[in-house]
Amino acid sequence: MTEEKKTAGPELQKAGTTMKEGIVNSLKGINEVEAEIVTLARNTVSQTLRATGDVAKECLDVTTDVVKGAIQATEEVGTGLIMGTKSVAKGIILGVSDVGGDVVKVAGDVVSAAVKGSAEVGADVATVARRTVDGVIEATKEIGGNVEKVTTTVVVEAVNAAGSVGKTAARAVTDVLLGAVGGAKEVLNAALPKPSRVESVQPTPVKASEPSEEKSSAKPKSPPKKEKA
Repeated sequence: MTEEKKTAGPELQKAGTTMKEGIVNSLKGINEVEAEIVTLARNTVSQTLRATGDVAKECLDVTTDVVKGAIQATEEVGTGLIMGTKSVAKGIILGVSDVGGDVVKVAGDVVSAAVKGSAEVGADVATVARRTVDGVIEATKEIGGNVEKVTTTVVVEAVNAAGSVGKTAARAVTDVLLGAVGGAKEVLNAALPKPSRVESVQPTPVKASEPSEEKSSAKPKSPPKKEKA
């Protein structure tokens, strides 16, 4: 019994160390992949917009194409969409910033395209929305942009895009953003319409009519008296 414990101790420690080292190496690899995706998206967007010569006009098309390309790539590979979405979104914002584009508008376009695109391939829309929003906000902080304005835009656009997919998707995206994005609650309360008051008003129950006192208290008329001859 004692020998077994002595043997098991080092083996368990070895297994734990192996697992720890494996996870550390994997996470390092993931970070490197994400950094490469950010760089790829950034360079693709900035170079394409510079080549077109009209940043303001072509931003939407270029942004949408890059998001679609990323989704198609992960669909072919069979994995990586949720992991890659944040990096792609971040790279797009950085690329648009490099050429002086409208970061706030593009931020909304990126989130909308990601949510709709993920729904088309059957991915987890809520998680993709959250990752995309995270990437956009992270990039906005890096470039010193208007984080508050960008946050407002991406939260509203994410919910609107999910709404075009369906009520279930809209509810899921709203819930995940409320729990993950600071200020999302205030943004949604200000931007989305409140439910109609008419729906909350309960109909007043109608009481059954009771017989009137006049009818119940009325005495039956006595028969007419006969006249004497």
